Amino acid sequence: MEAKKYGGRVLPVVPRDVSWMYFNYRILQEAQNKDVPLLERLGFLGIYSNNLDEFFRVRMATLARIAESEVKQMKAQAEDAQRTIKEINRLNSRYNKEFEHVAQQLTKELAEERICIITEKQLNEGQQTFIRRFFRNNLAGFTNPVWLSQADRLSNESDDTIYLAIKLTRWHDDARKPKKDYALVKVPVDKFGRFVVLPVENDTHYIMYIDDVIRYCLPMIFVSVDYDHFEAYSFKFTKDAEMELDNESDAGTLQKVQRAVRSRKNGQPIRVIFDASMPKDLFKKVMLNMSLDKFDTTLSGGRYQNHKDLMKFPDCGRTDLKYPQWKPLFLPEFTGARSMLDLIREEDRFLHVPYHSFDHYIQLLCEAAISPRVKSIKTTLYRLAKDSKVVEALIAAAKNGKKVTVVIELLARFDESSNIKWSKRMKDAGINVIFGVEGLKVHSKLLWVEMGGGHDIACVGTGNFHEGNARVYTDCMLMTAAPSVVKDVANVFRFIEKPFLPVKFKELLVSPNTMKKNVLAMIQTEIKNKRLGKEAYIKVKINHITDEDVMKKLYEASAAGVDVDLLVRGNCSLVTGIPGKSDKIRIHGIIDRYLEHSRILIFCNGGDERYFIGSADWMPRNLNSRIEVMTPVYHVAIRRELKRIVEWGMKDNQKGRIVDGTGENRFYAGDENAVPFRSQEELYRYYEEQVAEMNAVHKNNEL
Repeated sequence: MEAKKYGGRVLPVVPRDVSWMYFNYRILQEAQNKDVPLLERLGFLGIYSNNLDEFFRVRMATLARIAESEVKQMKAQAEDAQRTIKEINRLNSRYNKEFEHVAQQLTKELAEERICIITEKQLNEGQQTFIRRFFRNNLAGFTNPVWLSQADRLSNESDDTIYLAIKLTRWHDDARKPKKDYALVKVPVDKFGRFVVLPVENDTHYIMYIDDVIRYCLPMIFVSVDYDHFEAYSFKFTKDAEMELDNESDAGTLQKVQRAVRSRKNGQPIRVIFDASMPKDLFKKVMLNMSLDKFDTTLSGGRYQNHKDLMKFPDCGRTDLKYPQWKPLFLPEFTGARSMLDLIREEDRFLHVPYHSFDHYIQLLCEAAISPRVKSIKTTLYRLAKDSKVVEALIAAAKNGKKVTVVIELLARFDESSNIKWSKRMKDAGINVIFGVEGLKVHSKLLWVEMGGGHDIACVGTGNFHEGNARVYTDCMLMTAAPSVVKDVANVFRFIEKPFLPVKFKELLVSPNTMKKNVLAMIQTEIKNKRLGKEAYIKVKINHITDEDVMKKLYEASAAGVDVDLLVRGNCSLVTGIPGKSDKIRIHGIIDRYLEHSRILIFCNGGDERYFIGSADWMPRNLNSRIEVMTPVYHVAIRRELKRIVEWGMKDNQKGRIVDGTGENRFYAGDENAVPFRSQEELYRYYEEQVAEMNAVHKNNEL
């Protein structure tokens, strides 16, 4: 925890990136939770590792650049960055030891379930034959060694896989020292996956890391050289993934981003993780090919690296070791013969994925694509699925003569190449593709369907229009025909298309225009009402809170006695429990089978509650330098639904952890004598019963 002077007062904060480490640690803790099915725990290890890779590529790379700055005006920021890097490395080292212990424990538990992960030294005769055949039929030709003495800088290599550093030796009768050499083999995970499934024996499944398959086959790989002893040790490195855009060139936005994506491949290594048993001479050879400095990270680990691959560990048909399947639910109102456009015109509609099926949104797009009433469609796209049904529906609309405009964000981190590909295809289909506003990342989730005559509709969501994400991310979507909201959504698109024209919004909270101002004003209203003796509370579900203006106002609200309940998934710089300062703030974080992603704001407002959903977190980037949208929600039933989501999340005493700024992540136990309550399970059960009741009513009406 740090104390920062802000507006003449001291503001207790947890540095953003330290708070992120606390969040990722909650995922590691879930991997240790014995109440979680075994294969799911293995998956959480993979998620933890994957998150950490991205964190080092982006956030640690940024911190390192700040820490290395010699600009006089940035001295204070450089010192802050250096302290943060030191703390992150301390936490990373501590968490890594826990990670290795958990990985070993889960390997033992898998063996008890007759799923055995074996090494090259544990193969029986039949398995050895299988592995040699697998190598000849598959790996041969994809495991070409490069002598380390001849290798270019490793910074030119990809950091999305792992490498084996090979030490080769041979003793000659007339030599006092062995002949030695060193080589590098890239493990072809991208082509064959990380795990090789061997034949089942005696009702036992055997699995090998592909690294160990290569270790076993080293004599076959180096058959033409004069060595008889081979040692292989894994390592991986993470590179700076920040892109540098050439804003001074005359090239178009698309070409600039394409060049920047290519430049990312040449980023400098900032973290190296290696097998702790690697011999010193081999380690020295490897490190000579890295360009690390004092702010970069080296971390010794176990035999295996790139644990993100555990997210794709073979389940061996053992569904009993995974969560029971929850199939997305289809809402009866959308499964009949009636037009979705008409249903939305009648009253506001609501989707909560992945509990509800995202196919309903695809259904709406497909209907709009062929409806003679629809004149034009406008939407924002941030991330897209590999085989995007969303794009297919938009292309169909364009082919059917609709005017289709798509605002696609080319700078959606790590999805730039995919978005470039999709933008080209949409342009070829006649869609008007806009690359947003220079200097403002378009992060809002919007759809506007123009039918004319006051019949237009709009959708405002909290998550990407992405079929894959909609299966694992919890997100909400409002479908509305309310004229004032629909008009504001249309104005957002006008603002994006012509950012220099003045535009005002009556209903929507829009960044970077007035969202922050309005959020601060609504918190201030709660403070004022509490001081007047009125009921006052704030209930929020969000991903990140790091904006100092918002935090300062939340501390003021707590000091005034306002109850502040926050469900925060990721970064949270607030410190709770400080008497007279933050003791009225409760923050919980949920790690469960779905990734909590929806953003919901509820303000008491003197009893006349205000509800909002949308795309924005409470971070400087979302409030100041992105185009974000939060929509008000007026429909009574939908408001009840939003409050249920937030309150049930705060009530969760099975997956909810206390976020207080210490990083301990203690489980929330609930009130005395509280019964077990798992919010995601309860929500699915509630929606399932709701759908069953609606189906029964529909059936009775037909009779």
